[in-house]
Amino acid sequence: MTFSLRQLRYFTALADTLHFGKAAEQCFVTQSTLSAGIRDLEEALGARLAERTKRRVVLTPLGQEVCIRAQALLRDAEDIKSLTARYRKPLSGALRLGVIPTIAPYLLPHALPGIRAAHPDLDLILIEDQTERLLQALRDGRVDVVLMALPWPSAEFTSLTLFSDPFQLACARAHPLAKYKQVGSDDFADEPLLLLADGHCLREHALSACSFKGHRGQRGMEGASLMTLTQMVAGGLGITLLPQMAIDAGLARLSDLAIIPLEPGSNARDIGLLWRKTSGRDEEFEKLGTFFSPAL
Repeated sequence: MTFSLRQLRYFTALADTLHFGKAAEQCFVTQSTLSAGIRDLEEALGARLAERTKRRVVLTPLGQEVCIRAQALLRDAEDIKSLTARYRKPLSGALRLGVIPTIAPYLLPHALPGIRAAHPDLDLILIEDQTERLLQALRDGRVDVVLMALPWPSAEFTSLTLFSDPFQLACARAHPLAKYKQVGSDDFADEPLLLLADGHCLREHALSACSFKGHRGQRGMEGASLMTLTQMVAGGLGITLLPQMAIDAGLARLSDLAIIPLEPGSNARDIGLLWRKTSGRDEEFEKLGTFFSPAL
């Protein structure tokens, strides 16, 4: 019985998409190449892994089990490659960094020039996505390390907290709260609160920061990005909470937008890195983390 990692990669792509054409695109090969590779895998194993019809693909019970084990093998193979690369030269070669959307546009412009200058041999590949999808990519070995908001309890990952990112309240300049020098959650408990849509972890951090359990006002409309939220707030549609890194990056530079600090003790989100414990790259990622401290 002989089969290759390439064949396993073809099969896991098929299991993920349940479509030969989409799986081939994911693997950057032709559909005939992918089909032949999966057929060779089935012949090597002596068993059918997927049922094929003209309309759909269905994994067999055995195929589902093989897929789980194949994903683990591919993940371990990526870790072996990373481990050997680290011994050759730390922070060199390809490194796939996942970043959540509420961090990427505000922190990366500050960090990337320093990384490039200090490590010219590093090929940093950026993948921006929401937390859950990035963590699944991390599990699958499609991402090496994720820059995100912590904490994120998990026995399979190592985390490194880099800094704390506090929240401030944003409202229209014509709003009564704009006259405050500092606010607590009771001061805006009756205000419509504008939040990011479900799927953004910043949503839950903001709710925690304003003690939403005691919030008496309605939750207002949702936005797909922090930029959208600031425009809605400036238009008088409600209030929101913005992270300090976004404010420092100029997100709140609207003439009709006011920023008011929250009272001491309000929750802040922690920013950090997360990577697989099996990667063997702790020292390398800790070194990478030094470049992400916010500008003073």
